[in-house]
Amino acid sequence: MKPIAVFQHTEVGAPGSVVPILQSLGHAVRVIRIVDGEPVPESADDFCGLVFMGGYMGVHDDLPWIPRELALIRDADARGLPVAGHCLGSQLVAQALGGSVARHTAPEIGWQPLKTGSDALAHEWWGEFAARDVQTFQWHGDTFQPPPGAQQIARSDHCSNQAFILRDRHLLLQSHLEMTPQLVELSLERNGEQLKRQFAAGNPAVSDPVDATNDLEARTARMRAVLTRLYARWVRGCS
Repeated sequence: MKPIAVFQHTEVGAPGSVVPILQSLGHAVRVIRIVDGEPVPESADDFCGLVFMGGYMGVHDDLPWIPRELALIRDADARGLPVAGHCLGSQLVAQALGGSVARHTAPEIGWQPLKTGSDALAHEWWGEFAARDVQTFQWHGDTFQPPPGAQQIARSDHCSNQAFILRDRHLLLQSHLEMTPQLVELSLERNGEQLKRQFAAGNPAVSDPVDATNDLEARTARMRAVLTRLYARWVRGCS
């Protein structure tokens, strides 16, 4: 079976739990380190699925690899291969397949609840986590409008467009369910001042900085269980 390609755009935007989850589900993984200058493949034909991670940049930034990733997403879609995106990755998928990306009303940062859907599609993807509040880790200033035909499976109070399924195989996740304790700590080390400024300014979409590192092992373990359930459904498209 061909491997799943996972695209890493920044050091802070490392795949976290994604790689071990995919491996636990029986798939080989190749991490393509855009952060280190590795080129974007010209074709998706060497892979059975694509996963795009987050990053501080936006889809409209003048970076040479962004149009190449957009083209690769369209190529995968044309081949019937599943694509998944986390944060920036979800925005890339949306932009590539007919949606749009713009600045959100305010940054959404820190520990926030996702409100998962309760319909049949949501139960198919979330399993036992459907129709519940699921805690996730957020860090984004942009938001996406989903492509035509996308079906929503989660929202949040401060940013409605959180999780969508497109064509029964593509998974768009605005939040960072992939975080590990180490990645949370690295995010706060590099960007924690933004969290503190937004919280001090009264942004309701930002969690208390004092709480940011509490119970990291338990919190990230719960997110890993949720993400494993989502990817267990997603890899059904990796044939």
